[in-house]
This record gives sequence, structure tokens and C-alpha cells, in this order.
Amino acid sequence: MKVLAEFLGSFLFMSVIALMAPSGSPFTPIVVGLGLMCAVYFGGHVSGAHFNPAVSLAVWMQKKMEFKDFLAYVVAQILGACAAFGFGGWITGASGGIKPGLNPVTAADFTTTQALAVEIFFTMFLALVVLHTAVNKKVAGNSYYGLAIGSTIAVAASAGGWISGGAFNPAVGVGATAMGVIFESRSWDHVLIYILGPLLGGALASTIYGIQTVGDEGT
Repeated sequence: MKVLAEFLGSFLFMSVIALMAPSGSPFTPIVVGLGLMCAVYFGGHVSGAHFNPAVSLAVWMQKKMEFKDFLAYVVAQILGACAAFGFGGWITGASGGIKPGLNPVTAADFTTTQALAVEIFFTMFLALVVLHTAVNKKVAGNSYYGLAIGSTIAVAASAGGWISGGAFNPAVGVGATAMGVIFESRSWDHVLIYILGPLLGGALASTIYGIQTVGDEGT
């Protein structure tokens, strides 16, 4: 049931991204954040509502899940992402793919290093919020964790999405890239940014959380 919840939650959340991104709406970051919030409340009591391999990595590093479950979650999240972006591409005819944005100051694309830094930073931000609001035993049973997590993604998408492309999730990076290749003959050139960046961000978040809560029995 947990793995199914991760697949369904990833599909629901990422379908919002896949359908909103081609619209060019300025409200896309807010809608995506709300979509994640809804998905988190849908699956939080079942699987923990990670919907993101970087979040699962942070949780596993905190020894809150077994490695076999971590691997199963990651597979479910990636399959959910591919299904979501495939659905979005079928509906809109344009998956959008994902790549670093254009710097309006230099009139050139942001560099791989800049995009990677943004992916690391905001994924770290997201994973820290998840650990503190949905994993820490001191706040167990709270009703605000979904709002906190969804709001973090809205902030990340608004502040960093235009720079890095705004995955903050390896499953989003793989799903959007794969469907960009299928629907728009795009390339895999940038996919490592959206795999390595978020995973490094998740690992960094877990390390920081461990330092913050060292000796705390309530974690």
C-alpha cells in the first residue's frame, strides 16, 4: 500500500506540473505548491508522502525507513513521474522537458553550476521542512505539515524555478526529460542536474537535521 501511495501521489502531483508548465501561467508555482499540498494530505498517513527520491534519501539517512523500502519508493516515484509527464504530453502535445532558464541580465542560459546550486539549495530547503514537520516525533499528528511542504515548493518554484528549471526532485527531472525526448525530440543533456542536485540537497538536509537534533530523543 505504501509503494502504491507513492506511485499515485507522484502521478497526481506531477500531473499538475505537466499540465501547468506548458500554459506559461504566472500562477504555475502557486498551483504546483497547492498540488503537492493536496497530494501530501492524500498520502501522508499511508506512505509519508515523499513523492521525491531526494526526500526519501533524507528520511532513509535518518534511519526512518529500510533500504529496501527506499528503493521501492524511488522506483514508484519515477514510474509515477513518467506516467504523469506522459499524460501531460498526451493532453497538451508538449511535455516542455526541463533545462536551465535564461538569465535576463546576460541574455544567456544559466550555467550548469548555477542551476545545480539552485537545485541543491531548494531541495535541501524542502527536505528540511519535511523532516521537521512530517518526520520529527515532537510534531507528530500535526495538521499543518502538508501546507508547510506545499508552500516550500511554491517558494522554490517561484524563486528558483526560472533559474534551474525547477525540478527539486529527481523523479521530476527524469520524467520531464524522458517525455521531452519522446514528445519533442529533446535531449538528455541536462538530466544529471536534476538527479545529482536534488540528491545532494536531500543528503545535505539530512546532515543538517542530524546536527540540529543530536541528542534529542524526540526525533
